[in-house]
Amino acid sequence: MAKPRQAVRKGATRERRSDTALLIIDVINDLDFPGGENVLPWARRMVERLAPFAQQMRQAGVPVIYVNDNFNLWRSNFADVYKHCTRKGSRGRTIARALKPSPDDYFILKPKHSAFFATSLVPLLEHLGTKKLMLAGIATNLCVFFSAHDAHMHEYKITVLSDCCCAESDKDHDLALDQLQRFLRVRVCRGDEVKPPRRSRRAATRRPPPDWK
Repeated sequence: MAKPRQAVRKGATRERRSDTALLIIDVINDLDFPGGENVLPWARRMVERLAPFAQQMRQAGVPVIYVNDNFNLWRSNFADVYKHCTRKGSRGRTIARALKPSPDDYFILKPKHSAFFATSLVPLLEHLGTKKLMLAGIATNLCVFFSAHDAHMHEYKITVLSDCCCAESDKDHDLALDQLQRFLRVRVCRGDEVKPPRRSRRAATRRPPPDWK
């Protein structure tokens, strides 16, 4: 006699395993820090590339994982951070709203620069079966850079999307990418140079949308 299929809890999602994931780092950001005014014009250009690239990855079934600073809001969740960064008067409001996560994206809050330090990122990647990471976000020479270093230590195969990252200046951006290429053998390329994997035919149950406002 066949075993009955386990019922899917209302609001649950059947996770799709994937050997590749897209990490989007610190784009839900108020840019309220010294130098944030210099990041803003570069972030606007980044959005033009990153928003469609992330959507392309979603359509291909690649997990999109937002790893974001908690801004010392220790009692908050990701929705609270999103509200904080899109509040009226926030310098980064238009960037955060343009890169608003979709209901099927993952999100992790981090306390420091690296996406890996003191977070649940590694268990999530193990759960998804991920071995290859694409990195994008703010800032190329800080949180993206530190995250790439830690990803290297965890022996992930790394691609950094040069047109989907930004920093305070071209100099900071280019120097960080050069260092990652020279010393970590990271692949650096544009988003349009990445060929999305074929999407599995197996459908996933959508999770209910978060309380984004």
